[in-house]
Amino acid sequence: MVLKINNLSLVQGDFSLRADIVCDAGVTAVMGPSGAGKSTLLAAIAGFIAPTGGQMAFAGREFTDLTPAERPVSMLFQDNNLFPHLTIAENVGLGLRGELRLSGQEKEAVAQAIVDVGLEGLAARKPAALSGGQQSRAALARVLLAGRPIVLLDEPFAALGPRLKDEMLDLVRERLIPKGQIVLMVSHDPNDVKRIADQVCLVAEGRVSAAKPTDEIFENPPDALRAYLGDMG
Repeated sequence: MVLKINNLSLVQGDFSLRADIVCDAGVTAVMGPSGAGKSTLLAAIAGFIAPTGGQMAFAGREFTDLTPAERPVSMLFQDNNLFPHLTIAENVGLGLRGELRLSGQEKEAVAQAIVDVGLEGLAARKPAALSGGQQSRAALARVLLAGRPIVLLDEPFAALGPRLKDEMLDLVRERLIPKGQIVLMVSHDPNDVKRIADQVCLVAEGRVSAAKPTDEIFENPPDALRAYLGDMG
C-alpha cells in the first residue's frame, strides 16, 4: 500500500509549497531548512491545513477532503499532546476511542501497548509524574494502539537527550515498520535520519522533492541539502 501526493499545492499568505511524492511502507524522512514547509506538509496530510489544489490518496483511495478523524493518519507532535488531567492509560486509550468507553478487550489492548513501549507499572500515573522520555513513550503507545497505516512524526523526540532519542527512534522502527505502516518523520538531525529512514524527501525553495534512498541522498546531496547541512556545521 502506498501514499501518493499528487500536485499538492499549499498556500498561506506569502508562503507556498508544492509536493509530488510517493511513500511506501517504511520511514521517509522530511528534511530541509527551518521555515521551508516540513511541518506544513505533515499538517496538510493530517487534515489540519486545506490544500489549494492537488490530491492525496492511500491504497488508491483519495482522502484530500476528509476530516482529520476520517483519514488513515495518526500524528505525533513535538509536545506529545498528552492531556494532563488524564492517566497514562486514559491518554493511550484515546487512540481507540475519544470518549474512552472501552470494552474489556480494548482495556487489555491499552495495557499491552503500555508494556510494549516500556511503561509497565505506570498506567495509573498522570503525565506530570513521568519524565520527558516516558511521556514520549506514552504518546507513541497511543499511536501504536490507533493502528492507522500512516504515521506522521513532527520532531516528537527533539527535546530528548541523545540516548533517549535513539531509544525512541529504534522503538518507532521496531513497532511500526513490521506492521507495514508508512512513517513520515520531520527531522533536522542527519544522524536521526541515517539511523532509521529508508528514504528522504527534501523540502526547499517551495517544493517537496521526490523521495530518494537515504544512503544515496547523503552520498550525493543535492545543492539545497548540501547548503542546509553546511549551515548546520
